[in-house]
Amino acid sequence: MSLKNALAPFGIWARALARPYTIPVEDIMRAPADRYRGWHTNDAEACIGCGSCSDICQNAAIDMVVNRDATKGDTGLRPMVDYGRCCWCALCVDVCPSGSLGLSSEYTWVDKDPEVFRYVPGVDKKPWDDDTKGWHGGEWDLINHDRVPMSMLPGETRGQTWAEVVLGYSEEEAQREAARCLECGICTAACPAHMHIPEYIGAIRDGNYEQAVNLIYETNPMPEMCGKVCTRRCEDVCAHAKQGEPVAIRWLKRFATERFDDLREVIKADVAPIGVGKRVAVIGGGPSGITVAYYLAIRGFEVNLYEALPTLGGATFFGIPKYRFPMPSLEKQVDMLRGAGVKLHVNSPVDAALFEELRSTHDAVFIGAGLMRGKAMRVEGEDAPGVVNALTFLLEHHLRNNTDSDKVSKEPVVLPGMKVAVVGGGNTAIDAARVSLRLGASEVVISYRRRKEDMPADWEEIEDAEHENIQIDVQAIPLRIEQTPDGRLDLIWGPAEMVADKPGARPKPVLVEGVENHLVVDRIIGAIGQGPNLRWLSPEAQGTIADKWGWIKVNEDGMTGMPGVFAGGDLVNETADAISAIADGLRVVQGIPRWLGLQ
Repeated sequence: MSLKNALAPFGIWARALARPYTIPVEDIMRAPADRYRGWHTNDAEACIGCGSCSDICQNAAIDMVVNRDATKGDTGLRPMVDYGRCCWCALCVDVCPSGSLGLSSEYTWVDKDPEVFRYVPGVDKKPWDDDTKGWHGGEWDLINHDRVPMSMLPGETRGQTWAEVVLGYSEEEAQREAARCLECGICTAACPAHMHIPEYIGAIRDGNYEQAVNLIYETNPMPEMCGKVCTRRCEDVCAHAKQGEPVAIRWLKRFATERFDDLREVIKADVAPIGVGKRVAVIGGGPSGITVAYYLAIRGFEVNLYEALPTLGGATFFGIPKYRFPMPSLEKQVDMLRGAGVKLHVNSPVDAALFEELRSTHDAVFIGAGLMRGKAMRVEGEDAPGVVNALTFLLEHHLRNNTDSDKVSKEPVVLPGMKVAVVGGGNTAIDAARVSLRLGASEVVISYRRRKEDMPADWEEIEDAEHENIQIDVQAIPLRIEQTPDGRLDLIWGPAEMVADKPGARPKPVLVEGVENHLVVDRIIGAIGQGPNLRWLSPEAQGTIADKWGWIKVNEDGMTGMPGVFAGGDLVNETADAISAIADGLRVVQGIPRWLGLQ
């Protein structure tokens, strides 16, 4: 060791008397910048538990933990942040689709317990929860909340044509829209059929359309129909809908299925043939019946499907106009049934005798007959000539124009130049109005007893009707119908005042007494709903499987009170949409093999 190195430690003492380099400052807290990234905050009620924050965190600092029961549109999970890992980059905030997550401007927190630095913002209460400053996202536009628009026929011309109104996505548009999906899976939980939505959207994004269609067909045998007319509850809960437009899930499903002219060449059903040697009869060729028939057939069952009308599809055939759901789309899906080996019996209504015969010759029977009885408006004069139920109107129109059936009158209900009033506010009312317009009606008015925002019809259908210059009169309660001296119809209605029983409750229409308005038209179409009709069954059978109103009761497997007889669709659930009927069918596809001891 050199002498210099030996004396070096003592040289430090020379600095003891030196003037310090640092300058003491007053010990005060300095205010952070308004956009400072401090500790996390979260509006736990606005948060939907999608997990986008956890997925994007590069440090694995965020875990999703159970905080509440899952509900429609909310997984029940909330993010827990570990500040031993967090780097305060704020990516979690920037990609939060609900806008609930933020970073406060607070930046000091001292504690001897390291466990306190791992907490659930918005749930584990902190002093900075109400801090209005800090980082709250929206700076970098990392999430695209805007939907890729769908091309449509111009509103001013489409009311004069039966051509399909919605034109569909191009490949580039579909992939761009699919790229918006956050893959949170909230949509899957909301879908009655629990379709593999993020998975098939991811396949579309990657250009693997065959994989997308196979994923779709695992839980839905009518995807092109759903891609055009589904009530899309999945989109109602989409994370993007909190601050923008939901992913166009329905349109993407449509895009994938329209890529292939013959789906039989694409679908690769990989299921065990557990039903070989077993026979199942299906009554009704609507969505629930098609679901049961298809999935049991590919599992080896011998399936006989009986439909009273000339074509399968149920309400999707006769209730949905072809400008929304063209016949080739339906026929392509019916071909899948034939390809699976289902024996189709159209123009074959089932009566009490045939029902008992099917029970004795089959191992199980499924009833999916739908709601074939239109409800009355229950106003004086609705039995006058020129007043027709929407169900009858739409059924006759489709039979006349899409089949060679001789069971309908030769002359349409609505003739060119007529003025038409439609009473109701659901999709059936919108369909009846738009069909009337295409039949040549000079003017079409929809009369609805509540507000426009209360209409049960799909908002897109309402907008389309208005674009086609269909008038919508709201808060109009029908009182009676009278015939005018010149043979027309006078729909007399009273204005409604919307009254809520209590704060926050849905207001009800209450008639304003003493005021009457007149709407003189040539035809009135009642569209206030459908009800069950089981008169084709014997009274004993009706009493065994249905309540006094005609609704069929089933257990968790979809079986009625009659052993071996199952049911689903609109006769069972009150939702009255195709995807719920498909979900009922899927339940029965599991229930029949279980009842037969095959699984």
